[in-house]
Amino acid sequence: MTENNFTEVVGLTAGICTALSLLPQIIKIVKEKKAQDISLFYLIVLLCGLTLWTYYGFLKEDVPIIATNIFSMVLNIIVIILGSIYKRKENDSAAFKEKE
Repeated sequence: MTENNFTEVVGLTAGICTALSLLPQIIKIVKEKKAQDISLFYLIVLLCGLTLWTYYGFLKEDVPIIATNIFSMVLNIIVIILGSIYKRKENDSAAFKEKE
């Protein structure tokens, strides 16, 4: 394996690990059907960072950076959407209980 190939493998592995770090959060949200502990601010800041990393990857023409950060962005957007859906349901449920 050449040094360049090794560097790409390390880059892809790092990016995949970073992207997969959101997967346990997605699984937890879906399994528990609640999202009260999720920080929307954190997710938006992370999404901004991932967008900049993706742009940087395009500037550098670096496929591992582009691919892994796009994958991370997709997972991050899924967490934001699921979090929004379940937080809305939690708020609606709480409001309904208060009216009773």
